[in-house]
Amino acid sequence: MLETRAIVVRLDGANAFVEAAKGNSCGQCKGTGCGASKLSRLFCSEPRQFQASNIIDAAVGDEVVVSLADGMLLRGISLVYLLPLTMLVAGAAVANFVAVQDGQRDGYAAAGGVLGLIVGFMLSRWLDVRKPSQLPRIVRQAHKD
Repeated sequence: MLETRAIVVRLDGANAFVEAAKGNSCGQCKGTGCGASKLSRLFCSEPRQFQASNIIDAAVGDEVVVSLADGMLLRGISLVYLLPLTMLVAGAAVANFVAVQDGQRDGYAAAGGVLGLIVGFMLSRWLDVRKPSQLPRIVRQAHKD
């Protein structure tokens, strides 16, 4: 299970919207070793909110620990990155095969790749059905350090 600290910012029925606490690193380096914390600050200047099942009935403002089930991160990465990339390569290969003349192959491959990428993103969006059991869960109150 992957866990991180977050703050509850909004409630929505049995779910809550949480904002990950700033400065979360893997715990080994406290953000100074591998640079993951620096990359996070570079690309994620604003805090991101995400939805989580509120199984402990946390209130707005509570600092909590949010847990993600094993395999859900890999599934998400596969949907967001692997599927569109696979469709890009497949689209380029099919379009390259369909091209009649040798001089057209590059153009067809580029167009097929772009079309495959678009189809891959649309397919990943369609497959991203979030069931309540797949949402991150608020598992406990965070201890004040």
